[in-house]
Amino acid sequence: MSLRPVKEIRESKPTLEGAGVQLRRAFGFGNTTEFDPFLLLDDFRNDNPDAYLAGFPWHPHRGIETITYVLAGTVEHGDSLGNRGRMGAGDVQWMTAGRGILHQEMPKGDDQGKMHGFQLWSNLPSSLKMTAPRYQDISARDIPEVTDDDGTRVRVVSGDFWGKTGPVEGVASEPRYLDVSVPPGQKKRLAVDRSRNAFAYVFAGSGTFRDASEPRAVLTEGAGPNDNPRYEQTGNRSLVLFDRGDEIVIQAGDEGIGFLLVSGKPIEEPVAWYGPIVMNTREELQQAYAELRAGTFITK
Repeated sequence: MSLRPVKEIRESKPTLEGAGVQLRRAFGFGNTTEFDPFLLLDDFRNDNPDAYLAGFPWHPHRGIETITYVLAGTVEHGDSLGNRGRMGAGDVQWMTAGRGILHQEMPKGDDQGKMHGFQLWSNLPSSLKMTAPRYQDISARDIPEVTDDDGTRVRVVSGDFWGKTGPVEGVASEPRYLDVSVPPGQKKRLAVDRSRNAFAYVFAGSGTFRDASEPRAVLTEGAGPNDNPRYEQTGNRSLVLFDRGDEIVIQAGDEGIGFLLVSGKPIEEPVAWYGPIVMNTREELQQAYAELRAGTFITK
């Protein structure tokens, strides 16, 4: 087994999306080749309802899949196909936009006003960009969870891991989407398919990711604009991009660490991207927006 070196560590950036939702963007909009097939990861969490209640009103998607994972609070959603629903803590919605869909997502928070979730965008290959839209709504109780002898807990949203198979299926990039929790002070090795691009996004606790030579800690949020970067055992809202290899190693800090571990098969196709629509060529992108203006974007 070969250890995946840490290629890059970055802090997610404050971003406004939708009708004014305050969130943190780990990556997206720009050169995302190293994350292929993934295009974007947003972390939407806040204890102040004013920061998220405006939500993400009606908007289009084509050529991608969106994966929404809720940790706290609720998200109400609807779409142009007539689907309506609500996601709660632990639930996942995997939406294949395919040839086109209009939808909205409205965060509501929990009884204390807390809202926390993630949205990941995964690209579709050219052969599937105009496929029929579909939803996979996954309840928290249907997501398998496995706990190792040392207390490490993993929820398997998609893919196979430790003898469990996630409920999301039929996805082009064959992704593995894991929610991992490592107890305080534990060192853990986790297998990752060598042929996949892989990243971790830390959302709780602290820890140190190790590469083939020495530990790589995540950048603390406390560094000011005039300070030199400080590397400490803190990981909240930090993204870790891995190079090739068969496994990663994480050393949990005193509070333990919680992170998403996501990997997928690269599509390796040209990307033409503007807003919520991702195609292969500029001409396809222009055609999509022409259909939006003409009212022919949605087809039965």
